[in-house]
Amino acid sequence: MPSQVNSRVGFFDRFAGHAARFASRAPFFAACVLLIIIWAPTIFILNFDTSQLLINTATTIVTFLLVALLQNSQTRNDQATQHKLNAIADGLADMMERFADFVEDDSLHDEIDELKSAVGLEDRESTTGDKDAAKQASNGQRAKAGARS
Repeated sequence: MPSQVNSRVGFFDRFAGHAARFASRAPFFAACVLLIIIWAPTIFILNFDTSQLLINTATTIVTFLLVALLQNSQTRNDQATQHKLNAIADGLADMMERFADFVEDDSLHDEIDELKSAVGLEDRESTTGDKDAAKQASNGQRAKAGARS
């Protein structure tokens, strides 16, 4: 939950964040347009194949680096959003538990259990087919939910 979030951000993460902010602004777009404007006359000065090689190489390098940097930023953003959603769901489950003590309806207790099992669900789901790791994570979440009850 929120205590699991590491507030320390590494060098590459900071760099990727700054690069993402820079790439999403007008000066970066202007630099890309300037690159094309500088490249355009080379069609007439250099051999056509050489001219194409220059622009293809430059744009491929920029694209490759931006994809890596922006993916890092997107992944960190997704993780932060998931931690926030987990904290909200955890808080809601705690509030429902306190309310359930005053209500004699057992269906609310079932809903609380369902909500608690859903918290951290992305940690238990796997696309690698590693069923043992997913099962251990699931057992850990059940133990955590049982400890709160």
